[in-house]
Amino acid sequence: MQLKKWLRSSQKTKDIRHKKNMDRVVRRLKAIWIELICYKLRVWGYFPSHYGRRFAYRVCGMSIGKGSTIHMFASFYNPTNIKIGRDSIIGEWAVLDGRAPLTIGDHVDIASNVMIYNAEHDVHSKDFTKARMEKVIIEDYVFIGPRAIILPGVTIGRGAVVGAGAVVTKDVPSLTIVGGVPAKEIGMRDESTLTYKLGRAAWFR
Repeated sequence: MQLKKWLRSSQKTKDIRHKKNMDRVVRRLKAIWIELICYKLRVWGYFPSHYGRRFAYRVCGMSIGKGSTIHMFASFYNPTNIKIGRDSIIGEWAVLDGRAPLTIGDHVDIASNVMIYNAEHDVHSKDFTKARMEKVIIEDYVFIGPRAIILPGVTIGRGAVVGAGAVVTKDVPSLTIVGGVPAKEIGMRDESTLTYKLGRAAWFR
């Protein structure tokens, strides 16, 4: 009787260990697949036609609205969680993080070298492997200046402006202009000006 209990317990332990190992393998394979997709997108980022790049990005699962364009040399993490609205522009060398949902609205202008992250290390983790992941939302008519950094969990309200080089660590209300490190309010925008269209992108940019 004791032997049967021991055998059942031993088999159960083996099953649990096997399941954990299989889960680990599946997670690793998914990570490798995403890395391959991101690598392909980085290569496509050097293709000198925004029409060709946009087609490739859509094939890899990114949602890109009508009239929007992504300029050359952009980088992505998990494009399947990235959604870009209509008539928006993503500048050269931008970094868009899709490890958690990233939503970019209509008529949004994101300048060159902007980095938008929705995942970051938990610096209090004992083995430094844990990460904090939170969605980022960029609403309509937002302008983000060159080299600005948007951190996880941030919502930038309609018509807001983020100055060049700013580091945004918390939500930015609609029509608010922020700048600095960390970003703070430095002005307000006139809502009546939010009727423009960004226009057609250049063919070879």
